[in-house]
Amino acid sequence: MSIPSRVQLIDVGPRDGLQNEKQPVPAAVKIELVHRLQAAGLTEIEVTSYVSPKWVPQMADNHEVMSGITRAPGVRHSVLTPNLKGYEAAVLDRPDEIVVFGAASEAFSQKNINCSIAESIERFAPVVAAAKAAGIAVRGAMSCTVGCPYEGDIAPSRVDYLAGLMMGIGVERVDVADTIGVGTPRKVQAAFEATLKHFGIDQVSGHFHDTYGQALSNTLAALQMGVWNFQSSVSGLGGCPYAKGATGNVATEDLVFLLHGMGIATGIDLDKLVDAGQYISEQLGRPSGSRVARALLTKRASA
Repeated sequence: MSIPSRVQLIDVGPRDGLQNEKQPVPAAVKIELVHRLQAAGLTEIEVTSYVSPKWVPQMADNHEVMSGITRAPGVRHSVLTPNLKGYEAAVLDRPDEIVVFGAASEAFSQKNINCSIAESIERFAPVVAAAKAAGIAVRGAMSCTVGCPYEGDIAPSRVDYLAGLMMGIGVERVDVADTIGVGTPRKVQAAFEATLKHFGIDQVSGHFHDTYGQALSNTLAALQMGVWNFQSSVSGLGGCPYAKGATGNVATEDLVFLLHGMGIATGIDLDKLVDAGQYISEQLGRPSGSRVARALLTKRASA
């Protein structure tokens, strides 16, 4: 299949990127980050999650953040909802899309949400049904599709199983996530092949962490299959609280630089994106996690 001429990016920095930060990030900073991402041309942003503050205290300000955002026309704002209680809180803030999540690893599912894969899907079924009845889009995040911190390599058959369960409860599109960043191109392609037994090419997206520096290689491998939806995190923010040693998501700046260099349109202004990444990096008191951003900022400084 030919490489797509346009790619749609979802920036997950405000939610997936910040959820593991130990220092509290003020709601005003999160709101400003979303505004800067919108200004840079991002049309899909994962904003927050409606989980128990006991487990993810960084997301306790979900209502304040969602209420404080000035929504730009044509931008989809998604939120993570782990159960019906979370959905009922989220729906009051009018998200454009809700995200449910499951793992292709039984061990990870038990460590993360204290239940089996099948049980997790049973929990999500009423959430999906309620969202669809309310006209809210539904996305399913499939974690550990190539590797697990507890089980090691994940067979494509496990991804096939999870994708089938997601389709069975009415999930409209899914993320194929390399949660701990151990994937390599052939393994990632095998995970997509398993997923594509249940979802069309327009309903799948790649979500790659860069623990071993393979995220861009895995993106290229997915592009070669025709995948045109990807998730990334501004400034390379992120990690996983249940996956020790996993580093951040692939930086949105790095991904945009790759795509634009290949002549693939994204609708994103790289300079404005770098500024957004620099903003949140300064708020967190550390350098950008994007190699492209660091290079461009150095170039600006020397100009």
